[in-house]
Parts: sequence; structure tokens; C-alpha cells
Amino acid sequence: MSIPVLLSSSSVFPEPTAAAFELAAALGYDGVEVMVWTDAVSQDAGALRGLSRHYGVPVLSVHAPCLLVTQRVWSSDPKERLRRAVVLADTLSAPTVVVHPPFSWQRDYARAFGDTVADLAHRHTGIRVAVENMYPVRMGRRQFVPYAPGWDPTETGYDSYTLDLSHCAASRSNAMIMADAMGAGLAHIHLGDGTGEGRDEHLVPGRGGQPCGALLRSLAGRGFTGSVALEVATRKAGSRAEREADLAESLEFARTHLSQPVTRPA
Repeated sequence: MSIPVLLSSSSVFPEPTAAAFELAAALGYDGVEVMVWTDAVSQDAGALRGLSRHYGVPVLSVHAPCLLVTQRVWSSDPKERLRRAVVLADTLSAPTVVVHPPFSWQRDYARAFGDTVADLAHRHTGIRVAVENMYPVRMGRRQFVPYAPGWDPTETGYDSYTLDLSHCAASRSNAMIMADAMGAGLAHIHLGDGTGEGRDEHLVPGRGGQPCGALLRSLAGRGFTGSVALEVATRKAGSRAEREADLAESLEFARTHLSQPVTRPA
């Protein structure tokens, strides 16, 4: 069975969520990952279902509202935001929910985070709540970790993970080693590139220094059964045509390397 390649709605920003469905259909993506943010459409199951039917593109992943700019989406309670993201995914028959580790100041949420994730996955059978690797923030020669208990979810241990290659670049981590640490829990990939300059870049894969192709080629040997979502920054694109070209290049990259699997040694 082929691994589905999704277009994250964050990849069309500053265009709205609806544009992700339009571009995914036009370019031939297998589905959409909905980033829940301040766009009301991203929060509305009915609107998303309508877009999915209109363009013939399923929602196969939901990204919970975890960014600083989404701290008031749905609720000021991060646990409630995650719960509603899982309900949205369940309603849309999307098998994956992506969530970031808690911010360090979300102390109550952080203390109960592991139990919350496990409980939601148990209540909504068939949905993997996949905790994403993040990165420390660097300011000059200093760095701090704004996540609790840390930016690397494998150090805590969860049933399911999202591996973000741009975040690996920002944390100066080896993406292949990170994938090994995630093991059978690797449920989802955020495909984007980075140069390792210590910031989150989300470049078109192949334009940075991450082993994007090698990671994709290794998935079959890992027994990976999840999906790959292109999460690339196109906000600086000068036109819709330029954005479309970047997203077409990203899709071609993913499909090319996924079709060349490398079996890992036993």
C-alpha cells in the first residue's frame, strides 16, 4: 500500500484553509492536513467536509492548535483544544492528530499531558495522537527550551509521534536517529527542510541539509503505515504561481523518494 502524501494547510499561508484543498486537488496530493488556527473554516467540521467533497480531497490529518497565535482558538484551556482537535479528526475520519508538547508555562497541562494523550487515543479508537518533536529557541549564544518536559518527545515516551524534519534541523538533531528512537510509534511525517541555522525554516525538501530523501526511502523498511504531510513555508512567494510551483516540487520530491524504498537490515 502506498504512503499518502498530504498538503498541510499551513503550506498555503497567508492564503486561507480553503486554498489548501484547491491546490491539493490541482496538484494531485492524496489529502490535506488541516492546521487548526484562527481561520474559522479550519475549526468547522461542516465547512471542512464541504471543501473535501467539493474538491475530492480527504482530510487525513488534523493539527491541534498549539501555536502562540492559536492560544484562544476554541478555548483558553490547551487540554480542551486538544480534545476538540481529536473530535474534529474523528468527525472527518482523519486517522491522525498532531500535537506539540506543552509550553513550559502550561504547568497543569504538562503534568497531565501523557495521560491526556493516552486517554484521548483510547476514547477515539483508530486515531493516533502523534506528539511532534520541537526544538530549543536560540537567542545569540543562549538557548532555552520553551516546552515541558522538553522538545524531544522520545525522551518522555508516547505511543505515537510526528517526525518534523525542519524541527530536526532547528534542533540540530539527526532525523534518522530520531526516527529510530520513535520506532513503531512513528505515525506521521512533517516533510520540510532546514539548514541547521537554529531556526525553523520549513524549506522545500531538497533545498536544505536534512536527509529528507533518505528518510522517505527508509519508511517502507520501518513498517511505516502513516502519512507524509508537506509542511513548507511559502508565505514569501511572490505569486500564486510561485507558491504552486514550490508545492508541486515538494510533491514530486516526496513521491520520487517514496517510490524508491530501501529495506533496512534486520
